[in-house]
Amino acid sequence: MSMIGQSISIGELARRADCKPETVRYYERIGLLRDATRTGGGQRRYGDDAVRRLTFIRHARDFGFSVESVRELLAMSDQPDMPCQEVDAIATHHLKKVESRLQRLSILREELQRMVTQCAGSKVESCRIIEVISDHQLCITEKSHGGAHDLG
Repeated sequence: MSMIGQSISIGELARRADCKPETVRYYERIGLLRDATRTGGGQRRYGDDAVRRLTFIRHARDFGFSVESVRELLAMSDQPDMPCQEVDAIATHHLKKVESRLQRLSILREELQRMVTQCAGSKVESCRIIEVISDHQLCITEKSHGGAHDLG
């Protein structure tokens, strides 16, 4: 990479990708972002390719792709002549997971709305919300909503 015109600091790279320098270091450490060139003083320097790659990583993570899926997508994007069936398979798998999560969230929302609606608003000892949270049997959709820990 030429140091003239293409060389930016880690702070500038982070700013352009709307993240923090710690995020840049993390992605370097786990191998999603290639190691930067260093100045004689040891400062990291990046070019336009790093901006594009980090932007890709950040956008993929915003879409909820796992780090491993991002790694696979990056590897495929480095091979532009490759057929995109594998990319499609990764996105389709992720879409199915998102749809499942949305379905569980919808059921959870309905159960929470029911609890709130049934609460008389008097004292905690007779609070329907506390009662339902204390006893899963009182949930209409106990088996369906699974719990917040299952939504990720």
